[in-house]
Amino acid sequence: MSGFSSRTDFPRTWNRLARALAERKARGEPLVDLTESNPTRVGLPQPAPELLATSEAFTYAPEPQGLLTAREAVATHLASRGVTVSPAHLILSASTSEAYGWLFKLLCEPGDNVLVPAPSYPLFEYLARLEGVEIRPYRLPRAHGFGLDVEEVAAARDARSRAVLVINPGNPTGHYLHEGELAALAKVCADTGMALISDEVFSDFAWDTEPERVSTVAGRSLPMLTFSLSGLSKVAGLPGLKLGWTHVGGPEAVRDEALARLEWVADAFLSVGTPVQQALPALLAHAPRFQAALLRRVKENRRRLLAARPSEATWDVVPAHGGWSAVLRIPREPGEEATCLALLEAGLVVQPGYFYDFAGGAFLVLSLLPPADVFESALGPLVRTLAQGA
Repeated sequence: MSGFSSRTDFPRTWNRLARALAERKARGEPLVDLTESNPTRVGLPQPAPELLATSEAFTYAPEPQGLLTAREAVATHLASRGVTVSPAHLILSASTSEAYGWLFKLLCEPGDNVLVPAPSYPLFEYLARLEGVEIRPYRLPRAHGFGLDVEEVAAARDARSRAVLVINPGNPTGHYLHEGELAALAKVCADTGMALISDEVFSDFAWDTEPERVSTVAGRSLPMLTFSLSGLSKVAGLPGLKLGWTHVGGPEAVRDEALARLEWVADAFLSVGTPVQQALPALLAHAPRFQAALLRRVKENRRRLLAARPSEATWDVVPAHGGWSAVLRIPREPGEEATCLALLEAGLVVQPGYFYDFAGGAFLVLSLLPPADVFESALGPLVRTLAQGA
């Protein structure tokens, strides 16, 4: 069709699973949604609404990098995690998705590429394509617990690779970047001139005290340009308030040049609302309460899932150390789609592994966010259906 950019010509054909789900909903049949990822819909603590109703809500004195008071609040939040950063090295956006768009603009010419992990959340291909940028996947080997293998990164790179993206911890795999992995990756980036983009939206949600875990690259002395991304959506469970942040690090000269250029990009959009920036100190003060409640929820749901697995089961729960999801490895036959359809017939909605570009087997992805009683009600049908498919 003429008149439209090819960058927005995304496939819109529904697959078999999507059609079956829509038909079941149209019939009004009950469902337990084990794909729920919206923290505002599962009964977790929320801040008082009046936090957004400030007397200065209608004032407008924009700062391209974000209001200084808001950036100072982010720096204070990071300091509570033992990370020291300067507010001058932070830039606010309406979301991490917007931040990716800005970083692709900053780092890439049309036709350049960014290295993206697989498996991971299926978003980056679309964000990159909208900027005229390509992605080149690097595999996260299951033998490494879906951890980073720097040889896979190096093998995926070509002459037009401008950055490597890490998700820390992986979504949905829940594997944190380790110190040795970061050191090896830093050398590859420094030797090849690639920047490092570290998506850390789930980094506050560790389930254990795994040694050598990297929680953030912000505030570190690294030999390459680095971008550490997070935001209110996950940190405080407030996706509707639309505020994310990016910390820019690396060698001083290239860091300062990146910040100067990003300031121009941000000034062209000025996308972050004034009320949410003014309320950010109080919203981030709410974050520990939300995070504690969420961690109790996901750890208890994971414990219940592990306890419900029969000892003779042909499926298992993939080891992980954090995040909001559980990954199940299931037999290759009947496979992901057939199993998801059978679970849908049993009243459960789960995600197939191919949605996240898993390879080397068959996988299902479950959200650990539902309330305990809802999650518990799903375990019986889940176990029975998986047993029937063996």
